[in-house]
Amino acid sequence: MLIKIIFINIAVFVILRLSAIFITLTGGSTDFMLNLVGVPADTSALLYRVWTIFTYMFVQYDILHILFNMLWLYWFGSIFCSYFTNKQFVMLYIYGGIAGALLYILAYNIFPYFAASAGSAYLIGASASVIAIVIATAMRAPDYQMNLLFFGGVSLKWIAAVTILIDFLSIDSTNAGGHIAHLGGAFAGFIFCILYGKGIDITKPINQTIDRIVAWRQKLEFNHKLNFKKPKAKTKKQPDKMNDEDIAKMDIILEKIKRSGYSSLTSEEKKKLFDVTKNK
Repeated sequence: MLIKIIFINIAVFVILRLSAIFITLTGGSTDFMLNLVGVPADTSALLYRVWTIFTYMFVQYDILHILFNMLWLYWFGSIFCSYFTNKQFVMLYIYGGIAGALLYILAYNIFPYFAASAGSAYLIGASASVIAIVIATAMRAPDYQMNLLFFGGVSLKWIAAVTILIDFLSIDSTNAGGHIAHLGGAFAGFIFCILYGKGIDITKPINQTIDRIVAWRQKLEFNHKLNFKKPKAKTKKQPDKMNDEDIAKMDIILEKIKRSGYSSLTSEEKKKLFDVTKNK
C-alpha cells in the first residue's frame, strides 16, 4: 500500500503537469486545475468543492515538492509498516490529510493575519499526511536511528521534534498554509499513537466498514456468477454393452425375423429386440 500511495501521487503529478503544458501551449490558464483539486481556505468556496479535502493530499505541482514528500513518505512509511498494518498506514495517511486541511481552513478563517488572502488561498500536497506518518512512527520507535547526510545516525524522535519546531516557527512565512497543515497532520499522528497505546485503534472502524463492503460486494458477484452459470451439456447415455449370451439371443431373433417375419416373434423376443434398439 505504501508503494501504491506513492504511485498515485506520481500519477496525479504527471497528469497535472502534462495537462498544464497542453493548456499553456494552447493559450489557456492552468489556475482552474489546482482550484478543482486544492482545498480552498474560503468556506463558501469549500461548500462547492467538498471533495478537495480528500483530493488535495494526492496533489503536488512542483518537482521538488513531490520529490521530498515521496522520499519522506517512503522512508518513514517503510518503518511505520514494520510496526503497524498496511490498512492502518492508508487510514492514517487519509486522517493526517483531513486533519491538516481542517486546521488550515480553521486558521485562515480565525486569525486576522490571513484575512487578506483567505478568499483566494488553496492548499495542495501530501505533506500533512506524510507528517502524520512521521510523528506516529517516531512515537512508536523513538530511538530508531535514520542515517542523515552530514549528521549520521539520528533518532526518529529528534527528527520529528525538529520538523514540528520548524513548522511552528514558519507559521507566518509565505507558505503559512502548508506549515499549518503539517501541524494538523502531526496532531493526527499523535492522537493515533496515544490512543493505540491504550488499545484504541482509530483506523479500525473505517477499515472494518470497508472490509464489510468489500465482502458484501464479493458475495453479490459470487451469487451473480452462480445464478448465471451455464448448465453443463447433457451427455448422451452410452448404450449398455451386450454380453455373449445376449448376442447369441439377438442372432436367433434376427434369424427368426429373416425366416418368418417380425410377427413370428414371441412377446419376450419383441421386448428384447426393443430394449437393444433403444440403447443404440
